[in-house]
Amino acid sequence: MSSFVDSAQLHAKAGDGGAGCVSFRREAHVAKGGPDGGDGGRGGDVWLVADHNQSSLLGFRDHPFRRATDGQHGTSKRMHGSSGKDILVAVPVGTLVYSQDGELLVDLAGPGDRWRAAEGGLGGQGNNRFLSNQRRAPAFAEQGEVGEERWYNLELKLQADVALIGFPNVGKSTLIARVSAARPKIADYPFTTLVPNLGVVRVGARSGRPQDATEFVMADIPGLIEGAAEGRGLGHDFLRHVERARVLCVLIDLSEYAPVGPQEQLAILLRELGDYQADLLERPRVIIGSKGDVAAHALEGAPVVSAVTGAGIDTLLNRLAGLVNEVRAREALENDHRVVIHRPVPEEVAVEKVGESRWLVHGRPAERAVRFQDLTDDQALAEVVRRLKDLGVDRVLTRAGVRDGDEVTIGPLTLEWWRDDASAGLDRGDHHRATRRERLARHGRLDGVGGDEDGDDQS
Repeated sequence: MSSFVDSAQLHAKAGDGGAGCVSFRREAHVAKGGPDGGDGGRGGDVWLVADHNQSSLLGFRDHPFRRATDGQHGTSKRMHGSSGKDILVAVPVGTLVYSQDGELLVDLAGPGDRWRAAEGGLGGQGNNRFLSNQRRAPAFAEQGEVGEERWYNLELKLQADVALIGFPNVGKSTLIARVSAARPKIADYPFTTLVPNLGVVRVGARSGRPQDATEFVMADIPGLIEGAAEGRGLGHDFLRHVERARVLCVLIDLSEYAPVGPQEQLAILLRELGDYQADLLERPRVIIGSKGDVAAHALEGAPVVSAVTGAGIDTLLNRLAGLVNEVRAREALENDHRVVIHRPVPEEVAVEKVGESRWLVHGRPAERAVRFQDLTDDQALAEVVRRLKDLGVDRVLTRAGVRDGDEVTIGPLTLEWWRDDASAGLDRGDHHRATRRERLARHGRLDGVGGDEDGDDQS
């Protein structure tokens, strides 16, 4: 089984927030202790971190699940629950993260780049947070928010210094095995290599002076065929690993068993690179003739090497090392990479019509506004209404076309929506109980109710 995997899936589950506590002081000589419920802790986040020590997505193939820890619940005496721990998930530099719908979400192109794949839920506020002059004994608290849970598709684009490019069975695997410790599968039939192989090459080290050496990563890209740029065979899967290579090493088969002549091989390979990504033709490249020990043809201007006998290998490596050093020096001047931290854009409040007179409100801000433990408590409902108004949910619903009496669902809460300014968003039965006096003073009567509780007609 190959140890290199360049595509995988990730299931990121952030930690849930802890619940707030409903508690009142109970001490000797304190007749009516006030609320002292503490807040719940925040759930941990799931972060992807680009790490140059990772070279493959192998760790996600059989175990795609990554989960952060939950926050703890609040307790009495205003003691807050501890927050959950974030989890840092190491991925190779060059990892692309896609949604399940195929949308590119982030490119972790540099070492240390971070992206938050799932945000932990906020901890719930304890009843101590809701104390006010009008609310002296709040008997409600918030639930902890559920942490985000997402599936992603991961895709790796290698960031090798040198990419070996050529037709199938041209000798790429033999070459990388000769110059590095990589041990790819080698056989005398096409498409022996089905996944890229990486090898570290050291050039120019003097005895006792390893600092004089140039080290670079060489990638053996599986063989390309005509039509690869259009996806023929596994063309796109192979070609994406060439995109970020600093130097291209194009191998041309000079043996009598080559499918086409050397000049035609070169033309096909360059055409496929250009069709896939035009700027690949502007990369520094070295063109060499392969299988020099059994060469039956020649390619003008191309040096000949033999990975079997070692002929011409040292000259080739010195040339590649020189080009790699030039590109690295230019990049150091042009791009001083700084670690980038990516966070998804905060989710906005949106309204969706899901049926006749039925509406669904999306968005974490709105869902956070209704996360109370006891939504039958009048004080909790009043707090829900205040929060939704502050978020502008009533205006969003009005613009969407909601009518009085329509059913609106926000997270776990389903209610009838009424555009009465004093108590919008509550069931009609709760309207006249919660805000009867204010509505009578403003409207002179209760909408939809013939008289007050004492039987007086306020027409």
